Order: sequence, then C-alpha cells, then structure tokens
Amino acid sequence: MTKEKAQARREHLTRMRDEQKRKERRTAFLMWGGGGLVIVLLVGVVAFYLINERSRTSLDGVATAKYPGSVHVESKVSYKENPPMGGEHNSAWQNCGIYEQPINNENAVHSMEHGAVWITYRPDLPKAELDTLRELASKDYMLLSPYPNLPAKVVASSWNKQLTLNSAEDPRLPKFITKYKNGPDTPELGASCSGGVGTTTAQAPIPAAAPTPTTGPSSTATAEATPAPSATPAP
Repeated sequence: MTKEKAQARREHLTRMRDEQKRKERRTAFLMWGGGGLVIVLLVGVVAFYLINERSRTSLDGVATAKYPGSVHVESKVSYKENPPMGGEHNSAWQNCGIYEQPINNENAVHSMEHGAVWITYRPDLPKAELDTLRELASKDYMLLSPYPNLPAKVVASSWNKQLTLNSAEDPRLPKFITKYKNGPDTPELGASCSGGVGTTTAQAPIPAAAPTPTTGPSSTATAEATPAPSATPAP
C-alpha cells in the first residue's frame, strides 16, 4: 500500500505540474496575444490617420502645362484652360488684390507670369467661403476675382499650375499658394504685381482684335495705361 500511495502521489504531483504549465502557457498566450492585438490596432489607427491626412492635403490633383513666358498680344486670347494658367497675355498686368467683379484673363495671366496666384470662384459662392478666400488673398502676389461658368467652386492658378477645389476650406489651397506663389516655374520671378491695371472686364474689356497702330505727330503711345485701381490692394 505504501508503494501504491507513493505512486499515486507522484502522479498527482505530475498532473498538478502539467496543469500549472498549461495555465502559464494560457496566461502568456493571452498576454502576448492581447499586446500584439493592441499593437496591430495602434499601427492600423496610425496608418489610417496618415493615409487620410495625405489624401486631404496632397497636391497630386494639380494640373500642369508648359507655356512659355513673355508672349504679349493686345487682343483677346482663346485659352485652352478655363480659367487659364499661362500662355499669351496682354502687355499690362493686373494689379494684385481682391476684385468684386470679373477681370480680364489676359491681364491676370500676365500677373501670374510675375509670380502671382490667381484664385477664382463661382459668383454664387457662400459668403463664409468667400471670407476664407479673402483672407488668403489679402497677402502680396495674390489675385482674387469671381469667374462666371467656372468648372469648380474654386480654382487656384499660377503659371503652368492649377488646382480645382470643391470648397474654399480645402486644406490643399493654402499649400498650393505656399508652393507655387513666386514658385520655380515663374517666368519673370521678382517682377512687380502692382503698377499695372486695376480695371475689371466690364470697365476695360480686351478688344477682340489688336488696335491698328497709327503714325504721325498725333499718335498716342499705348504702352500700359494705369487706371485708378478698383481692387482692394493686398497689404
């Protein structure tokens, strides 16, 4: 009986040790598995945030062109883009600032050649969004004007670069301004954005054909008249 009791005790101790090891393995598995799950969840949350943030702030939607600079014409230009982002333009540039009425494409393009960013918006844009645009356009080398039949609510243009937006609150807009105002594609970097013309299309439309030059003592120079600005000048 003594041997049988000893054997039974040994077997009982073995079962207890095995059971303890199983409990330890389960505890370790739950601990490491739970920790791994937390890590996976954290990685997933961070990845989602980064992807979402990149999609909100990416400038991958910027359209590009390859227009050369310094091509002046004195007549109306038929531009490929609407609004334009480069190409032939009037010899007078548009004074940078905020305009309440549409301005001539040909003058605005000349301003972009000097490094300006031109923000255009649909005339029915809500006031809150227009106020946002006004704030952005209050800086130097900025143009802001309504644009009938615009393909999007807001379009930001610089020389050979353009971004269409469905909201003035889009975080890509200030990034576009920072990157492309007086950017590396500017043909006449450092040229003035004042001292040009401050009239709107209704006040001084670009003629469909260039004026016929006159000769003789009574001829008048036509090089860049400067009417009184109608824009709110940028500070």
